[in-house]
Amino acid sequence: MTDQNSLVEYGFRRSIITITAILCALLEIVDTTIVNVALNDMRGNLGATLNEVGWVITAYAIANVIIVPMTSWLSQQFGRRNYFAVSIIIFTVSSFLCGNATNIWELVAFRFMQGLGGGALLVTSQTIITESYPPEKRGMAQAIYGLGVIIGPTLGPPLGGYIVDHASWPFIFYINIPIGVVATLLTLQYVRSPKYGEKKAANEIDWWGIGLLAAAVGALQYVLERGQEDDWFSNSTIVVLAIVSALSFYLFIWRELTYKNPIVELRVLKNGNLRIGTILSFILGFGLYGSTFIIPLYTQSILGWTAQQSGLLMVPAALTTAFMMPIIGNLLQKGVPQQYLVAGGMLLFAIFSFWGYGILTPDTAKSSFTWMLIIRGIGMGMLFIPITTLSLSTLKGQQIGQGAAFTGMMRQLGGSFGIALITTVLSRRIALHHSDLASNVTPDNPLAQQKLNGLQHMLTASGKSGDAAVAGAYRILDGSILKQASVLSYMDIFMYLGILFVIFTPFILLAKGNKKQKVSMADAAH
Repeated sequence: MTDQNSLVEYGFRRSIITITAILCALLEIVDTTIVNVALNDMRGNLGATLNEVGWVITAYAIANVIIVPMTSWLSQQFGRRNYFAVSIIIFTVSSFLCGNATNIWELVAFRFMQGLGGGALLVTSQTIITESYPPEKRGMAQAIYGLGVIIGPTLGPPLGGYIVDHASWPFIFYINIPIGVVATLLTLQYVRSPKYGEKKAANEIDWWGIGLLAAAVGALQYVLERGQEDDWFSNSTIVVLAIVSALSFYLFIWRELTYKNPIVELRVLKNGNLRIGTILSFILGFGLYGSTFIIPLYTQSILGWTAQQSGLLMVPAALTTAFMMPIIGNLLQKGVPQQYLVAGGMLLFAIFSFWGYGILTPDTAKSSFTWMLIIRGIGMGMLFIPITTLSLSTLKGQQIGQGAAFTGMMRQLGGSFGIALITTVLSRRIALHHSDLASNVTPDNPLAQQKLNGLQHMLTASGKSGDAAVAGAYRILDGSILKQASVLSYMDIFMYLGILFVIFTPFILLAKGNKKQKVSMADAAH
């Protein structure tokens, strides 16, 4: 009877830990995108410029990318449970401060603090969930965790749009507070650190490593976030920070390979599967965040949808991913090779991208997106868990946490690269297509002249004078040309995304399968 009571108590504790860790991971992921739809309200309320309010996103992303590779080391320094609890507290307190910010730079500073707390939640919560389950059940735990990571970026925009429409922008931060308080109390009560995750005797701190890592990834993230807006390398700040990032990365690698107590153990990258996994994690982040960025942008700028309508469009993909996660978890535990699932997911994402290329028009119907996004949802479900298990399947002990930090960082950087590259290519393709289309508006082009004459007659009938009608007709035609150029540019982006996923699919074949599938599944969620 005592043993049965102990099992019930253990199962209850494990369920509480799972819910706590997933909520914390989901909070962090949602916060990366929830502010996007509130920026305009923040700008008006705080009296900020468009450039200034952009730092609300940039500061959070920079803090995230800096802290993620340091999580394994910090967990060893302070103990995993203590570090996790402190990270939740930092995130929760920063959320309150963000909602109470009185000017834009206060908000930016508090968002940076929030990013430092939030970035640590991802890798740590993944590790805690895994350690709470016996090996035969960890595959499903990994699937549940992956569900939060994949659908989090999708939930952000519609949730943010609803809150802004029905309350005010500070409440996108205030909703974190009650969840954070409960999660902190539950963590202190139920989470336990394993022997190797307990607080260690302090070694000499690698301050140079911390400084070089912060400079390298912080400068790189700034370049990626602000490059297009600041016209890339024609801007002196971008040039200087690009040099700082490259030099700091070089010195950081040298430092970590020669120092006896490095803050990031780079030697773990000698593992071939982890190297391939970091590449695939980068591509996953590129596709996940890039497509989550490009589809709402298209529907709002071209089709005229609201932020909430655009966010809701992504719900079918999120639901499909939710449906796929436990299926993929079961397939992996039954021994289906990760490589096959990853290859299938990559090809499905390529199909989604080519499908998007085929359906985009200046007035695409909402129903046209449904099956395309369901394909995306299936593809994402087939990518996240297999890529994670493939990356970490041949690592052991503390190497697993170190490898998880690399894959997490590369997924985040992939998203940053994806958004930066998409923004840049989109802007330049629009200019190119606009120039090509506008070159056809000549006096000897009968179709163009017919269109201009029709617009001129319409404006004249509405009371415009001759010269004003002619100028107005050219403006309307140019607006129509610009919209068509934009559609063609979005089509190009979808085509390039599809080609990217097709090109990188062969990388999967270089990975070694893990014969001990259940064991790898047991360790993979670290």
